[in-house]
Amino acid sequence: MKKIALIAHDKKKSELLAWVLANKAELSTHELIATGTTGALIARESRLPVQLVESGPYGGDIQIGAEMVDNKIHALIFFWDPLEPQPHDPDVKALLRVSVLKNIPTASNRATADLLIHSKFFT
Repeated sequence: MKKIALIAHDKKKSELLAWVLANKAELSTHELIATGTTGALIARESRLPVQLVESGPYGGDIQIGAEMVDNKIHALIFFWDPLEPQPHDPDVKALLRVSVLKNIPTASNRATADLLIHSKFFT
């Protein structure tokens, strides 16, 4: 069982939710953690158990980053919006930096998330 972090910026939440619903069977065998608004949406619509942290702008990205530093998260699915500046951009950059430093598989779009969830990493 892997612990997967799920994060999406506002304009990408529906896209991440569609991906979660399409991969519900695979995700159900793993532990899920998500930022507050994204995680609440995923839990409500998919009925999968999701550990919630704060919403991204209120420190949720930092909370997930801290778990990554402590080697508690095995993969990051982060559908971020490259066209919209975020008030917490420094937190987003820190989160992505930690994913690289800790060698955590990271998907930023549906194509990469599909490759990751169906890879040997999750079997």
